[in-house]
Amino acid sequence: MRTRRAALVGALAAASMLAVSACGATADKEESGSGSGSGKPVTGLRLMVPNTPGSGYDLTARTVSQVMQDTKVASGVQVFNLPGASGTVGLQRLVNEKGNGKMAMQMGLGVVGASYTSKSQATLTDTTPIAKLIEEAGAIVVPKDSPYKTMDDLVTAWKKDPKKLAVGGGSSPGGPDHLLPMQLAKAVGIKPKDVNYVSYDGGGELLPAILGNKIAFGASGFGEFLDQIEAGQVRVLAVTSEKPIDALKDAPTLKDQGIDLVFTNWRGIVAPPGITAEQKKTWIDALTTMHDSEQWKAQLEKNGWVDAFSTGDEFAGYLTEQDKAVADLLAELGLA
Repeated sequence: MRTRRAALVGALAAASMLAVSACGATADKEESGSGSGSGKPVTGLRLMVPNTPGSGYDLTARTVSQVMQDTKVASGVQVFNLPGASGTVGLQRLVNEKGNGKMAMQMGLGVVGASYTSKSQATLTDTTPIAKLIEEAGAIVVPKDSPYKTMDDLVTAWKKDPKKLAVGGGSSPGGPDHLLPMQLAKAVGIKPKDVNYVSYDGGGELLPAILGNKIAFGASGFGEFLDQIEAGQVRVLAVTSEKPIDALKDAPTLKDQGIDLVFTNWRGIVAPPGITAEQKKTWIDALTTMHDSEQWKAQLEKNGWVDAFSTGDEFAGYLTEQDKAVADLLAELGLA
């Protein structure tokens, strides 16, 4: 039986593909489509997800697509997955699409780190920043039959033998799911270099590893596990936000349990290099209209996402800061 999250992703995917089949044949022939002041929906937009179906990026992209179509700001928005190398296969594809104003990529902190650790020829500085969308707290989770009932249980065992307890995350070194346990280790007195971190390509691969007891605990965005938490298959030991999260009312924060750490991930959208100012404006206008809608506000609440919307130059400045901070940290760890 599919979980509610899987059903949601499937429904969003089906809706996106139905819209594509209805108008995609004409959209591909259009250079600029409608929208951006025309009063008509933008057509022919494609949003790439650089990791697997079921991941946080995937859910975000499909939600964006659905809300853009529900609000009639866009029609026929196609979401497609191109996983590989922790997002850098998709990043290279995006950079290769120079001048293509119809394509954009869902991304976030994970792609920033992967661009360094994967020694990618394509970098985020090559792209056109469009918008930062959301922030999301992380969660420390274990399978239902785990011997660790609290963070104190987990930390006690972890400190005894850090290399024995494997922690899994849905991103490569340098991504949010890697940075979270490294910072957590420092906060509890464990050397980050002693952490046994196992990398998975997105939440779609991480979840089976948790459920199958292949790792001692998982560290990722809490939205990756909502269905399994509700079903009792996964237990949340802590969330990494400053305050408790409405979607997980019974989950304590790390600070509640005496661990001085707050950590949040973020997600945004970038376009290929070399697009025109008009094409960039089309994306920004469409996403701004989507962001201001009641439908988007409902999705923020439903998924426990924090609204962190910024566009254009403001997002570009933030992306530059994030890029430098991650590069410096990875250099310190000898990973870049």
